[in-house]
Parts: sequence; structure tokens; C-alpha cells
Amino acid sequence: MANQNAQSSIDKFKQFIKRHPKLISEVRKGEKSWQEVYENWVLLGEDDAIWDPYRENEKTKEKASGESGKNDFISKMVTAVKRMDANQMNEQIDKMSQSISSLQSLLSQFSGGSQKNENHGGGQHPFSFRKD
Repeated sequence: MANQNAQSSIDKFKQFIKRHPKLISEVRKGEKSWQEVYENWVLLGEDDAIWDPYRENEKTKEKASGESGKNDFISKMVTAVKRMDANQMNEQIDKMSQSISSLQSLLSQFSGGSQKNENHGGGQHPFSFRKD
């Protein structure tokens, strides 16, 4: 019975920690220990003022950081696309295409001459890109 009560207490503490991720980061930084946090939680309870700094609208902050993270990613992608040089990209794609065709011919030589070389692209390169 005592073991069951201790286990339920630990489970409640784990749920409390999950609701207060700032506590986790403080323990990982070495500012607090798990023992200290657990003792304060047992002695003072979840509603004590000591937990106020870790409570401040966590859900709102998580949503805001998630949205800003998405916006940062999109802005970085747009900036990267703006910086791209179309001619340079075409050259790189052409080089990759030549490398792939060289690899295919090399593999066909070593795979046995009995198999016929199949070109699906119809041309010299395995990919057909059109220039605009």
C-alpha cells in the first residue's frame, strides 16, 4: 500500500514537471537539483507562490514560439530562394545529371554486358530539364 502511494506521488510529480518545462531546464543547467524541486513540491504543494515564475502563461508562450519558429523558417526559405542564381542552379543540375549518367554507364559496364542499357529520359541525360 505504501509503495502504491509513493508511486502515485511520483506520477503526480512527473505530471507537475511536464506542466512546468522551465523547471526541467533549470535542473539541466545545474541551478537546482531534482531532490530540491521534489522536496519543495511535497512540502509546499503545487499552488505555492514559489512556482509562479514557472507558471507564466506557458501555453501562450508555446504557441507563440511555435508560430514564430514557423515564420522564421518560412522567411529563411524565402530569403534563400531570393539569393539563388538561376544560371548557377542550372549548371549545378547539369553537372549532377552528367555525374548520374556517368555512374549509370559505369554500373552497366560492371553489371554484365548482357543487360541492355535502358534510357528512360530519351536523351543523353537521365533528367530532362527545360530552360525557360
